[in-house]
Amino acid sequence: MRAQTGQSLRSSTRQGGRRRRAVPAAVAVAIGVMTLGALAPPAASADAAARPDAVQQALNTLVRDDGMPAALASVQGRNGRTRSYTAGVGDLTTGSKVPRDGQVRIGSNTKAFTAVVVLQLVGEGKIDLKAFVDTYLPGLVRGKGIDGRRITVRQLLQHTSGLPDYGIHLDDDEIRNRYFEPRELLDLALKHQADAAPGETWGYSNTNYVLAGLIVQKVTGRPLAEEMDRRIIKRIGLRHTYFPTPGEMTIREPHPHGYHRNPANTPLRDFTEMDPSVGWAAGQLISTNSDLNRFLTALLAGRLLPAAQLAEMRTTVPAGTSGLRYGLGLTSRPLSCGGVYWGHGGDIAGYETRGGVTDDGRAANVAVTSIPTDEAATQHVKDAVDRALCG
Repeated sequence: MRAQTGQSLRSSTRQGGRRRRAVPAAVAVAIGVMTLGALAPPAASADAAARPDAVQQALNTLVRDDGMPAALASVQGRNGRTRSYTAGVGDLTTGSKVPRDGQVRIGSNTKAFTAVVVLQLVGEGKIDLKAFVDTYLPGLVRGKGIDGRRITVRQLLQHTSGLPDYGIHLDDDEIRNRYFEPRELLDLALKHQADAAPGETWGYSNTNYVLAGLIVQKVTGRPLAEEMDRRIIKRIGLRHTYFPTPGEMTIREPHPHGYHRNPANTPLRDFTEMDPSVGWAAGQLISTNSDLNRFLTALLAGRLLPAAQLAEMRTTVPAGTSGLRYGLGLTSRPLSCGGVYWGHGGDIAGYETRGGVTDDGRAANVAVTSIPTDEAATQHVKDAVDRALCG
């Protein structure tokens, strides 16, 4: 999401969109660890090649040069063979090993799940992408330059609504232990002026996906988490993916600890336990790299959406200057070896995940246990994904 806090709240700002005012929670992250020496040399997991390959070397760089406490990757080849990698340590205090394919908070990757649920409902005739927000949430979206009678569902999913991002107005320590109702998040956004007129420009905002989640609940009469679980997680067998319940601050299965610091010159803090409700439909999910590969592979293979809705999801607009393009909860990014990969990416205090799948069946996701704030570290995460998909 990262807004900031939400790259869960902010997943996009680093994906190539314009940079927003950093938000506490996810923003500041660390690049240098007090006990860096203890992190080296990073070791490959048991099922990675004994001699470091390009992916392992990329993870080693993230730990050794960029100060990430840990880095994890899952890579799936065209033949379906999966390899797992780790580097660093899972806990800076104990020096424990990084769990192979451990669970992490996936931040704004949640948006892809939310978009799939919305598009499934489009395919069922229950939601219309061209309909205005007021069709489903009458009178709810009003503010300075903001009118739900002028913003369409498509614009929410595509980040072209012009709605301000609630995430950039929240403090890390405020969100860590506080439970937020979705309507509270929306109210935070509506206190501020619109960023642009609907349809005028692309601008990443977690507020869009909170509204998308509220529309899902209004149309189905069920909690978003239940719909996501029924329609996606159980349907394709994502055994390590879940939407934390209200008040659930821990991570259920083996996981590396997540660390955060803000401002950048302060020590890293263990942010593993936190209330993720600030992300909700924009960034609350917990998963693993291999489950993200499974989800995106199934999505592109047409197992989650009818062809018409998948085509809508893959219809993109430019999002920044790095070649990133944004569809409906799905991004495409160029590969150094040609073509593009499809995914999303996400940050939330303590974790960053990046990755995606190609049209010919390659898949890779990389996670680090601190959000990079340095441009070099940010690029090294992208490089790790590129190496995994081009190797």
